[in-house]
Amino acid sequence: MTTLPLQRQASLACLKRLVWLPFTLWSLAASPLLIATEDRTYTEEREACDQYSATKRPLFGDLHIHSRLSFDSYLSSQRNGPDEVYEYAKGLPITVPGADGEQTVIAQIDRPLDFAALTDHGEFLGQVEACQNPDTMLGKLWPMCMMSRSQNLWVQLLAASWWTSLGGQTESEPTPSSICLFEDCDANQINVWQDVQTAAERHYDRSSNCSFTSFVGYEYTDAINQNNLHRNVIFRNDNVTDAPISVYETRKSVLSLWQQLNDQCINGDKGCDVLAIPHNSNLSGGLMFKDPKTPEELKLRRSMEPLVELVQHKGASECRYDRLTGRGVDTTDELCDFEQIPSDNLHMLGTVEGEMRSESGQEVLIDEFAPRTMIRNVLKDGVALRSTLGANPFQFGFIGSTDTHSATAGGAQEQGYVGHLGRRDSEYRNVQDHFVSNPGGHAVVWAEENSRDAIFEAMRRRETYATSGTRPTVRFFGGNYPADACKAVNRTELGYQQGVPMGGVIESKGLGETAQFLVYAQKDAGTLTHPGYDLQRIQIIKGWADADGKTHEQVFEVAGNPNNGASVDPNSCAAVGTGYSELCTVWEDPNFDPEENAFYYARVVENPSCRWSTLQCMDAGVNPFSDQCQEQSSAASQKAREQQGATGEVYKNCCRSAENEAFYSPVIQERAWTSPIWIQSAL
Repeated sequence: MTTLPLQRQASLACLKRLVWLPFTLWSLAASPLLIATEDRTYTEEREACDQYSATKRPLFGDLHIHSRLSFDSYLSSQRNGPDEVYEYAKGLPITVPGADGEQTVIAQIDRPLDFAALTDHGEFLGQVEACQNPDTMLGKLWPMCMMSRSQNLWVQLLAASWWTSLGGQTESEPTPSSICLFEDCDANQINVWQDVQTAAERHYDRSSNCSFTSFVGYEYTDAINQNNLHRNVIFRNDNVTDAPISVYETRKSVLSLWQQLNDQCINGDKGCDVLAIPHNSNLSGGLMFKDPKTPEELKLRRSMEPLVELVQHKGASECRYDRLTGRGVDTTDELCDFEQIPSDNLHMLGTVEGEMRSESGQEVLIDEFAPRTMIRNVLKDGVALRSTLGANPFQFGFIGSTDTHSATAGGAQEQGYVGHLGRRDSEYRNVQDHFVSNPGGHAVVWAEENSRDAIFEAMRRRETYATSGTRPTVRFFGGNYPADACKAVNRTELGYQQGVPMGGVIESKGLGETAQFLVYAQKDAGTLTHPGYDLQRIQIIKGWADADGKTHEQVFEVAGNPNNGASVDPNSCAAVGTGYSELCTVWEDPNFDPEENAFYYARVVENPSCRWSTLQCMDAGVNPFSDQCQEQSSAASQKAREQQGATGEVYKNCCRSAENEAFYSPVIQERAWTSPIWIQSAL
């Protein structure tokens, strides 16, 4: 059987009048078109924001969101589109599917976001549209479309396998669906891509209020035998490529993705700028970050990928530590047990009715877990490679996001978590089938204002941090600071004047014999109904390469108290004990060597709180801390079978014991990770 190739079609909804101004924004990217407004410059037509801060403010967002335009959202009975995504992000309620597939669950974020990017799977936009089109006989009767719309969970999962095969995520090459022989998938692709742009424009506040920023984006979905190599492609403004550059155009080559984005966007004549954000390296089997083979690949990686997604609903990718063996993947950091997925690939999603149905989804032992699956190890290898390559290929800032497939942009709160995979993890299915997943996190940028240009430039310079779902405020600077800098009324100005912020690079020759870091954090205030948790401590993680090229790491406790005795009430999950509303310190590296290449990042850790699963188990009458947990689980499971049509032991996971688990605990410590600061020696 032959299939029609997807063709590029140049069709833009509208072209905005732009003013050409010569201006250099950074060394690794071409200059976009700029519009001067008062003392600020924009690459688009908009009003200047009323709220502007030269020392910047934290903006919270989500750069990884799926709507019904994604095959794996649509086939999971999720029917919200781009508009509902942005409405949810702004604080409005939406309706999502329950475990039975019916649209009955009301979802609402605890606090609105400042910015968001819809990132539906780029290669399938036109094909999914063909299945959703009620006006065509093929859309109604094509087998894959019928399977995707089925209300039978097993049929939906078979459709998911079919779609991923078409995208080249198995051993086969990417091949558009045969429906494209009869449906004009090319035109559909362009039309849906324009709809994505139109929705982003509709919800973008171009007025001086600057209340909400939307970005045009999509997900590049490459996965070699389900080893995740996905990227979220985020455009700076409404000047974008004519269509998403997907695995059909790159033939499963991330290098080709960078090259085509560079050719069609950055080096084009439309004022276009773009970046790609790798996500879920924890599920990449160690394949996401390979040594660059050519100078061009090195340059493109550095310019195209300034950020990495450190946490989302399919797990955390910072580092990995197994409590049962007392060992980690090139680490001895005990806090690296946080939200770890047992397996190392996308088969982790293979649990159905409480049983893992895929052999590849089983737990991967520590000794078999590829080191570069975790970002800290990638960063360490990056500082080592700088000496041989002349530049660090892995100089990433950090963000978090959700990867929601339920249109719940930024819905990362543990309390009231409705799931991120449509009906597949809604209601009781969340605890039963997606127990190892979590609500995801936030992308936080330090920007002068809430506009596309300001946020995008913050991402470019890596002045960002990731959170696991709460909203603490965190600053991190490196340079030379007085010991009493925390008491200074102008400590933020001092941070910038005497050093660099998170994401920055320092040449060691400018430091002398010492390196100092100014770090401070304020707790998340939370909401009236769910106040935030106190801070427990701040750590600084250092990674470096010695003179022989061997890499090392060390975790330093720099502020707060890790032994403050804080805990949770086992009957109510209420906070027990106190911590800090604010922490600040100036820390000096006691082992600083100006001849070594090193990185430093701060990790801010909150007091203990109950995990989402613990809260949902308790809501069902099952207390993970109780001696009667097994009896409660049996009763709750029986009730779910009788009243909700569930099958199997639905609440069995609630009674898992942390003492017998490598990673799971009913109590977690939410956290934030700043982008690193690099100190590099002369080459």
